[in-house]
Amino acid sequence: MNAATRNDALMNALDAHSLLRGRQSIRRCHAAQPSTASITRIFESVAYAPSAHNRQPWRYMVLFGSAAKEQLALAMGRRLAADRSRNGDASDAIQQDVERSSQRITQAPVVIIVAFSMVEMDCYPDQFRTQAERTMAVQSTAMATQNLLLAAHAEGHGTCWMCAPLFCPDEVKTALSLPADWEPQGLITLGCPAQPGRNKPRKTITDFVRFAEPQDAPG
Repeated sequence: MNAATRNDALMNALDAHSLLRGRQSIRRCHAAQPSTASITRIFESVAYAPSAHNRQPWRYMVLFGSAAKEQLALAMGRRLAADRSRNGDASDAIQQDVERSSQRITQAPVVIIVAFSMVEMDCYPDQFRTQAERTMAVQSTAMATQNLLLAAHAEGHGTCWMCAPLFCPDEVKTALSLPADWEPQGLITLGCPAQPGRNKPRKTITDFVRFAEPQDAPG
């Protein structure tokens, strides 16, 4: 590799690291919807994510219209209110929580439901391997969804991950008439950022990385 090629590779790497470190969760977006071309490019990059057995078990439902968002928010809000009522929480606190969640969904230009399907995954006669296969599908979907978040950031969009569908998968499936094999995992709100994200503290690599063998100092 000559010096010019090495320099190009370094610049590409720096650009990639800048993209990775620049992504933030954006909770407020302008009303304008992203173009269909932009959304298509994002999902084309999603398709390149790694997956167990290359089965690509991820599934996404993209909501543009207000009716679908409102129906989803209503169904999820009812379940949230019921769950918190069983916890004995105060009614005013429950109402505020439901309204906050509903606004995040209904006011987002685009809402993307994240799900996975086990239809093309391997089947086993024992519970241990069955659960491991399911975990691989979840992991694969998580990697694809990270591609989605980064691709959206590269397109200049703001996104925010919400895991609430995990607590009410049946309500999500019913509200949106999702296929029976789809298992909701979360949702992403997407649009043009109306305000910057918040800089949150990050752990240093010594907090979460262990090297099995001593490493030479980086060159």
